[in-house]
Amino acid sequence: MLRRIDALSFLLLTATTCSAVPHQGSGGPAFTSVPELSAGFHSLYAQNFSRAREQFDDWEAQHPEEPFGEVAVAASYLFEELFRQGVLSSDFFLNDKRFLNGIEGKPDAERMKSFEEAISLARKLAKKRLTTHAREPEALFALTLAAGMECNADMMLRKQHIESLKRLKEANEYAKQLLAEQPDAVDAYVALGSANYIIGSLSGGARFMLWFGGIHGDKKLGMEQLEKTIDNGRYLQPFAKILLALAARREKQDIVAQRLLGELNEEYPESPLFATEYAKATAAASVMVGKKP
Repeated sequence: MLRRIDALSFLLLTATTCSAVPHQGSGGPAFTSVPELSAGFHSLYAQNFSRAREQFDDWEAQHPEEPFGEVAVAASYLFEELFRQGVLSSDFFLNDKRFLNGIEGKPDAERMKSFEEAISLARKLAKKRLTTHAREPEALFALTLAAGMECNADMMLRKQHIESLKRLKEANEYAKQLLAEQPDAVDAYVALGSANYIIGSLSGGARFMLWFGGIHGDKKLGMEQLEKTIDNGRYLQPFAKILLALAARREKQDIVAQRLLGELNEEYPESPLFATEYAKATAAASVMVGKKP
């Protein structure tokens, strides 16, 4: 039961409701399109991980006070390990045993060490900012993603289920503060939407236990939240497309998955992941159309 409950922690957070007075806007890198960072994320989604890290490192070296630089570096290590382990695929998502219990075997030790080092520095930089600006959106965004990524790593890669729940709670608290201050931080909806979807996918008994603990889930809402990032996201828009496409495959919405993966395949033609998943979604959609009266 614990492993089934811990699947909700995959890809970050639980949904939140915010009512505080919004921040008047942040001009920092997390909430604006920085060309150097955009180029790095493009390399990341094209699965050119070493190039992505070079671009993130170059930008971070010029902006050592910005926590988002280290968040991006950490994301490159985590995304690479998820890719190497086959997590971001329909084979993984459509296999409940793997989806709920995590990878087989262990993650790459050196890659995970580098991931932890980047996460640690991102947290240090973000918390330093909070000592002077208690609700600074850039810092809250960095802390939200740092906790969320560790939650993801603990659940799907390390299979440390209790630790993943601790990180989930931490990420959720930072997300509440972030969206209260910066409601247009739409990249955060990747985390909220994925968790809402996964919680809603659990068995009735598991959902009841989480509900009793104050954690709720809704598959439909989760998919709608992913669409918010797809519509207006910055750096995480392609990631939202990946997640929504894989969720659509689980829901037998193969035509939706085909459209999203087709867009990703067109934008990142060098990506073996998107080409493969687009082909699978196209085949599934063809079968679905053939079954219609």
